Amino acid sequence: MKMIVDLKEHSYPIWIEPGCLDSLSDRIDTSRRMALIADAGIPESWIQKVQSQCPDSFVLRFAQGESSKCFLQYEALLQEMIRHDMTRKDAIIAIGGGVTGDLAGFVAATYMRGIDFYNIPTTLLAQVDSSVGGKVAIDMNEYKNIVGAFYQPKGVLIDPNVLQTLPPRQIHNGLVEALKTGLIQDPALVDLFEEETLDLPQIIARSIAVKKRIVEQDEKETGLRKILNFGHTIGHAIESAYGLESYLHGECVAMGMLFFIEDPALKNRVLSIYERLDLPALPAYDPQELMSYIRHDKKGKHDTISIVKVPDIGTFTIEELSYEQIESILEKGALA
Repeated sequence: MKMIVDLKEHSYPIWIEPGCLDSLSDRIDTSRRMALIADAGIPESWIQKVQSQCPDSFVLRFAQGESSKCFLQYEALLQEMIRHDMTRKDAIIAIGGGVTGDLAGFVAATYMRGIDFYNIPTTLLAQVDSSVGGKVAIDMNEYKNIVGAFYQPKGVLIDPNVLQTLPPRQIHNGLVEALKTGLIQDPALVDLFEEETLDLPQIIARSIAVKKRIVEQDEKETGLRKILNFGHTIGHAIESAYGLESYLHGECVAMGMLFFIEDPALKNRVLSIYERLDLPALPAYDPQELMSYIRHDKKGKHDTISIVKVPDIGTFTIEELSYEQIESILEKGALA
């Protein structure tokens, strides 16, 4: 399956196809110099599969985990780009999950004021969400994605076969973002989570179709694209407060969504899906501690922050809430 994200001069293709990594040159220009950027956790077999098809390429690895999305690692990658004489006509291929896409994409956005990059997401979380849309960033101290840009890839290659090496927890982590997409825009996508067998290729395709449509209407997140932040405001705060050694990103988003699902029957339905995905329960958090992170959320203004609510399946509202209102919601709890 091939989709096109229609952004005029920034348009690009998305391929969703088992085995698509076996024929890179049919989809992208592999004749130029390529920097293949991946974290240390990516199986060597996937790196070799890509490098064998890029005759003028080199591999840059970095430590696995969110902590690598920092200025120090960003600078180290830029230094390697210079050392390998990368020019504006060359390109970066990001091979990995959301951390790799964010970091490598930000390097691409800023090296020589921008060079081409391609995204090969190898986690389900990245395949259904972060690989599409052009958000690239690094963290600063404990604040996630606070330094970044909107910089679209030249192409995204989604090969479901790479998911075979992922542990179940990482699969479930990615499925949360797909569920989020269904809750705000696609009831049929939510239905897929209640089938006896989870159809991952169909879940990926439906998720990407929704995100593509939203990004085409609002590339820079000035309006509609804000709905993709459903669950993220409180979710990011939990992620920052407890660290990724405690919870994965999708697990935190799952917790954050519960606060803003307004229909009790739908909330119970979602909780049943969480149980099927073996997601962790919301911890006994300190509202004041979470508020300290929420006040620095990049979606916030001086006195308010945009919050996405889901009144019913497939619907949404965007509301500006004061920090006092958010604190009150935290004090009441997610199941209130």
